[in-house]
Amino acid sequence: METIASSNTALFIGGLLVLAGILSSVLASRFGAPLLLVFLVIGMLAGEEGPLGIAFRDLGAAYTVGSLALAVILFDGGLRTRLHALREVLAPAFLLSTLGVLITALLTAFAARALLGLSWVESLLVGSVVASTDAAAVFFLLRAGGLHLGRKVASTLEVESGSNDPMAVFLTLFLIEILLAPEAMNLPSALGFFLAQLLIGVACGLLGGLLAVLALNRLPLPGGLHPVFAVALAVMIFALTNALSGSGFLAAYVAGLVVGNRPVRDFASVLNLQDAATWLAQIVMFLVLGLLASPSKLLEHLAPALGVAVFLMLIARPLAVLLCLWPFRYAWHERLFIGWVGLRGAVGIFLASIPLLVGLPQGTLFFDVAFVVVLASLVVQGWTLKPVARALKVALPRLDPQLDRVELDLPGQLGLELVSYPVAPDAAILRGAKLPRSARLALLVREGQVLMPDEAGEIRAGDRVYFLAPRGRVARLDWLFAPPAEAAIAERELFGSFVFDANLPLGEIASYYGMPLPAELAAKTAGQLFAERFEEQVQVGDAIELPGALLTVREADEDKVTKVGLKFQPTSL
Repeated sequence: METIASSNTALFIGGLLVLAGILSSVLASRFGAPLLLVFLVIGMLAGEEGPLGIAFRDLGAAYTVGSLALAVILFDGGLRTRLHALREVLAPAFLLSTLGVLITALLTAFAARALLGLSWVESLLVGSVVASTDAAAVFFLLRAGGLHLGRKVASTLEVESGSNDPMAVFLTLFLIEILLAPEAMNLPSALGFFLAQLLIGVACGLLGGLLAVLALNRLPLPGGLHPVFAVALAVMIFALTNALSGSGFLAAYVAGLVVGNRPVRDFASVLNLQDAATWLAQIVMFLVLGLLASPSKLLEHLAPALGVAVFLMLIARPLAVLLCLWPFRYAWHERLFIGWVGLRGAVGIFLASIPLLVGLPQGTLFFDVAFVVVLASLVVQGWTLKPVARALKVALPRLDPQLDRVELDLPGQLGLELVSYPVAPDAAILRGAKLPRSARLALLVREGQVLMPDEAGEIRAGDRVYFLAPRGRVARLDWLFAPPAEAAIAERELFGSFVFDANLPLGEIASYYGMPLPAELAAKTAGQLFAERFEEQVQVGDAIELPGALLTVREADEDKVTKVGLKFQPTSL
């Protein structure tokens, strides 16, 4: 009976902590506090030195919870990363996630040695533990509170944070092996370990992602089980990759990338469940890691740990970013912002628990320092993310449209969605703007009545309209239904600030703006170029990339482009 009672108590306290974290998020959002910090603090308050006095020292359980949570979070990050954005930033993000982590660890080691009095190997271990940016923190904070970054900057940060864990894991485990058995570790074995982590991780992620797509589309699963199936597969891919000596972190991200960029049945439901699963994973992981911390011990190492955090945020991370992005076409303000968004989170604390788990003499010190660094990062960098983004002009002043989305699972129609918009007064659709041909009006709601297109007549202000549209083209509708102020921003973001007649030769446009253009394109008009590239199946929103700019169909009459928008891409200053 005592076992049953203790189990009930544990379940009650666990549920209470999760609810406290969720409810406190409302208050935290009002004051702009990073929510992940709130969960971490609640975990600390519930610990053995807090009001609840929960003595939690099960490092094995904490490691398992952290692994499970990170698998779900990284899979979610891959699901939401579009391959077209990945191609543009693959090289710089890869450099940041490998060489950038190494440079950050090496530089931070100097601060750790000077402030903590550790040996060089121990100092490098401190640097390695906190060297990688945290996917949970980056994915969450970049999408929270309506902050929208330019595609290039956002993609770089997301891809880097999703793929830099293998390097940090490699460095951490390599240095722990040196401290435990220095004679057994050498450079060839270290390189072999790193390559295995990288190659096996990518291979398992690709294969697992393709198998997941095949299973989701072919298996006759009962309604509602597709998203659960996807999450379970992500966890299995993570665990199996680790068992094969690869990087489970990288495999989970790559698997999500594959699933998110292939036609998948019931994809909207998969994303909806992933939202809930990712939230729960973040809350539980941060609560558990908070339970492991002892505030009194943190205070003992507070001053030197804060010194390491300041050095990492102001010197090590920015310098590593500047060096890694130097060969690429990033503007200075973009490099500075990427350098500032070096958010540390659960990964750092998770890695710092490994020295405790294996019994290193300085294990407690490593954990405490990493915990303080993460707290400082979430407070300083997390709290200043929006103002810094706006000050450096990398944030887009776009509001999320009022959009409801339901995916239709019809035979032969994978990826088709039913999207809903409220029609604002003076919306572009009421002023003669044309719908993309790929969007079809399914029904509308007017004054509480559901009307079919043939009986509704013209769309009116105040209607709520429902369109069938391919999943990849939904965003092209946003600007048509928003209020004028918001629509102008969304329209400018999609089409650019300059609109031209499609019959104007591209050479004249390039000459006027000093834009480099291949000679074979100079004599062609924008209309001709789109007709060639899209085989006369062009639609509003279709785009062609030119050197330093993006040419987008602004208006089309049947299959003929009539107007195009020109949007300049960021270049180095």
